Amino acid sequence: MSLNHVRPWRDIYRRKSRQIMVGNVAVGGDAPIAVQTMTNTLTTDVAATVAQVQAAAEAGADIVRVSVPDEASSKALKEIVRESPVPIVADIHFHYRRGIEAAEAGAACLRINPGNIGDEKRVKEVIKAARDHDCSIRIGVNAGSLEKHLLEKYGEPCPEAMVESGLEHIRILEDNDFHNFKISVKASDVFLSAAAYQGIAEATDAPIHLGITEAGGLVSGTIKSAIGLGNLLWMGIGDTIRVSLSADPVEEVKVGFEILKSLGLRHRGVNIISCPSCARQGFDVIKTVEALEHRLEHIKTPMSLSIIGCVVNGPGEALMTDVGFTGGGAGSGMVYLAGKASHKMSNDQMIDHIVEEVEKKAAELDAAAEAAE
Repeated sequence: MSLNHVRPWRDIYRRKSRQIMVGNVAVGGDAPIAVQTMTNTLTTDVAATVAQVQAAAEAGADIVRVSVPDEASSKALKEIVRESPVPIVADIHFHYRRGIEAAEAGAACLRINPGNIGDEKRVKEVIKAARDHDCSIRIGVNAGSLEKHLLEKYGEPCPEAMVESGLEHIRILEDNDFHNFKISVKASDVFLSAAAYQGIAEATDAPIHLGITEAGGLVSGTIKSAIGLGNLLWMGIGDTIRVSLSADPVEEVKVGFEILKSLGLRHRGVNIISCPSCARQGFDVIKTVEALEHRLEHIKTPMSLSIIGCVVNGPGEALMTDVGFTGGGAGSGMVYLAGKASHKMSNDQMIDHIVEEVEKKAAELDAAAEAAE
């Protein structure tokens, strides 16, 4: 038994978008919503950047973005692309030549900001490079860097200005017969972002990359992103996401997956259902969950695990999970397998035992999936 059963009242009907390719990752259409992050190392430090890309990929990142601020970074990008296990997006600002160089270096996608990339002639040169090197483009509109004429027209960053900026740039790409693009309209304000994304979603069928830009630190940024991205995803908007945190990129990936998992849009790894703990707990729930989160990071198979401190909700939650443990008395609790009470286990051995049971269940699910192919 699993929490992954489809229920009508949990269905999300995704906005219909056309599909593009970012390297070997399909974006849009009926493709899974891709999780992205961005490195924060110096791009010229190839070893450090590649290590960060690999760590993000191991955490589940489908795509990783790398900043390309200068010519030296363009040269380093070629080696980074060669060693990366996932498609690399080149982040381009101000210098359109960096976009051309990044395409030549093998980037799978170019992120360009219409507010600072330059005039239409320069954008056309970037488009040509993208087409010549089979590279997609992300139009990255940002409330903090809107074009001057739009700020003069609207007086301040607003949803209408952001949508107009995005559509102007879409027109340039489409006038040049380039359709291999996605778009984002980010702001640090949740309300502004949500309104802009709703507007752009209605105005184009291009795949949409979601993000609340400059969201903040690990805790505050996670909350802001969960509210902003979660509501848009619930509405069916979004084909890729990036959680922007002042934290390790791996944390961005983890939060991104947790947001998608909470909405049933992606399933990867162990989904732990646990209680906040109280005086009724039969074991230390908080320390147990912390230990299990760490020890089960290697599990990629989608499955569910309930860790509940007492019998008030424990048996009920365990009915809906692949593996469960409910606290009891006298230093032991009940282990549940496939929703059924299986056997008792002492609290001092329960962590090792639960890890074993989860690994065993993951192996069974993997074998069943392989047999079904």
